[in-house]
Amino acid sequence: MNIALIGYGEVGRILAEDLRAQEVAVSTYDLKLDTDHGQPLREHAARHGVTLGAAHAQAVHGVDLIVSAVTASQAVAVAQACAPAIRHGAFFLDFNSASPGAKSRAAELIDAAGGRYVEGAVMTSVPPYRIQVPLLLGGPHACALEPVLAGLGFKARIASEKLGVASATKMCRSVMIKGLEAMVIESFTAARHYGVEDAVIASLVETFPGVDWESQAAFFFQRAIEHGRRRSEEMREVAQTVREAGLAPWSASGTAERQAWVADLADGGLFGERGHPEFARSADWRTEADRILGQVRR
Repeated sequence: MNIALIGYGEVGRILAEDLRAQEVAVSTYDLKLDTDHGQPLREHAARHGVTLGAAHAQAVHGVDLIVSAVTASQAVAVAQACAPAIRHGAFFLDFNSASPGAKSRAAELIDAAGGRYVEGAVMTSVPPYRIQVPLLLGGPHACALEPVLAGLGFKARIASEKLGVASATKMCRSVMIKGLEAMVIESFTAARHYGVEDAVIASLVETFPGVDWESQAAFFFQRAIEHGRRRSEEMREVAQTVREAGLAPWSASGTAERQAWVADLADGGLFGERGHPEFARSADWRTEADRILGQVRR
């Protein structure tokens, strides 16, 4: 089994580590490899024996399985870049958080080139689960790919042989999950400004006694600070999913803006330098809320 990982961000590197631990041959390509930010990626690939491709076509040439794990806005573009070089019968697993419409457009490109497109919907955060993250599969080739993935250690199950079902499940869930992140950041930061955060949390505990709001808030702040850019792109795809259902995506669009806003603050260095061990690692969400308030009060 030869596997190409298109996208060598957090998810791509985790999959590479777990696949190489099984001595599976892995190649990769990421646009950042050609930039100054690519050095850590190149070093990681060298440590784990991952072959670097100079372009999409080189990375996917002759492989049995391609896993596309890029930002949501690039899902169709990656399928288009890989299609001319895909081996006939090779699987293309689309890990990206894209709308059902985007998945269908990507599938047309891959299937027309002789590949076998399978949509994948990652149903929770990858790092704690690694390769065993819960994964929904969809499309006419999902049944053929599922046992292959099981043999590699993936925890995948088939949602439907119809394209769009798996991604719709993921997108509709994200309205809630990513929306809750944005709401907690907005609510708790505003509460911190007015000095009522303890009263707000006490009220939430009374209403939702099963949630540890202190630790949950710290986690939500950290995830938005570290991955707000990727999350905002996903939420724009979520908004498109809602739009395709005939609804105005007021909540999804607002969440996309809040996630992007936090990402802009992080890119500006408000929470510390990316890659630094202290970046977005505060155990107390109040530290990050105070930084945000300090910025908006200027």
